[in-house]
Amino acid sequence: MDWGGGGHALWTRSALQLAARGISVCASVPEDSAQQPQSQELQAQGVELWPRPNYSWLEHPLRRIKSRHRPNDVIEIARVIRARPPALIVLSGEGTGRFPSLDLVEFCAGNRLPFVTVTHGNREYFWYPDHIAERHRLAAATALRCFFVSIAGWRLTERQFGGELLNAEVVRNPFKVSYDVSLPWPRLHRDGELRLACVGRLSPAEKGQDVLLEALATPCWRQRQWSLSLYGNGPVRQALERLAQKLGVSDRVVFAGFCPVEEIWAKNHVLVVPSRFEGLPLALVEAMLCARPVVATDVAGHAEIVQDGVTGFLAEAATPSSIANALERFWINRAAAESIGKAGRRRITQLVPPDPVRVFAEKLQALAGLQMTTEAPETHDRATLSS
Repeated sequence: MDWGGGGHALWTRSALQLAARGISVCASVPEDSAQQPQSQELQAQGVELWPRPNYSWLEHPLRRIKSRHRPNDVIEIARVIRARPPALIVLSGEGTGRFPSLDLVEFCAGNRLPFVTVTHGNREYFWYPDHIAERHRLAAATALRCFFVSIAGWRLTERQFGGELLNAEVVRNPFKVSYDVSLPWPRLHRDGELRLACVGRLSPAEKGQDVLLEALATPCWRQRQWSLSLYGNGPVRQALERLAQKLGVSDRVVFAGFCPVEEIWAKNHVLVVPSRFEGLPLALVEAMLCARPVVATDVAGHAEIVQDGVTGFLAEAATPSSIANALERFWINRAAAESIGKAGRRRITQLVPPDPVRVFAEKLQALAGLQMTTEAPETHDRATLSS
């Protein structure tokens, strides 16, 4: 389980807030994450955890094949739900995944249980076979709400299902910086070096760091003063390091690991988001709150946030030439970078609320028909959150 993504932050922090209001909350988590600090924090704050089997395709291929029609984790969740019927079930998809588990959605729909879904990301190249799309469409229509983090993700899911989701709604993920943050514009080095930052999991299949490196390796960028810091870790770090060496840009690229958001934007000028697919990345929201301009691919919800030529620059696709063209437009307008960043901050505060967790928790509470209270948790209905 990747606890760093916005999707997990939304459901975990919402669970904590609902529990603090005196609402009994249970969360289903993979058994291999039950002892992680985030899980322990949930338990310490009164959230009951239901560990479930977590068989991976690589570690348990035979067990997964045998149970593919009724996965063991679905069986376990269904067993607990039947024993303790909740007021509301929240089915949260993975941060970079698609719509939540069809087995779980159909279980809730078939048993007429009150549930909502939360979809954090989607992939334009993924399409369901007709019979699976039809099952998704029919089951999703029975949800109280289908939440998405972007309109683009909502519309893409509708295309993949082959029908409208009339019960859909957009919610925002929480961010890791103060809503009122105010950082001075980073001072330029004597040589006028432009400092680029790419923030996200080191996973090129999703985040596209490879195409960014290729774009910066072109002859025109070799003649300019710039540096690139890649923030985050992931399973493909060594391959990206070798790619930077192969392209001859390793002396300008720093693999910086994890850093606090304000530390990143105290010293960098522009965020580059070369993603191949997304939901709505927290890094983009956080950079704009810190008044930094953005260069991003036109995927998922990016164009809903970034106004091309006003608050940043959009690349048509996650290809080296498209990224290079968008970077070139930024370079031409680099003298206005600070004012572009300020425009981005004004824009993002119009689109994202100061406390997305509170907004989401209140939506869940209203859907469950629960009232705010400070009484003991055991006197109230139960909400179930499935990650």
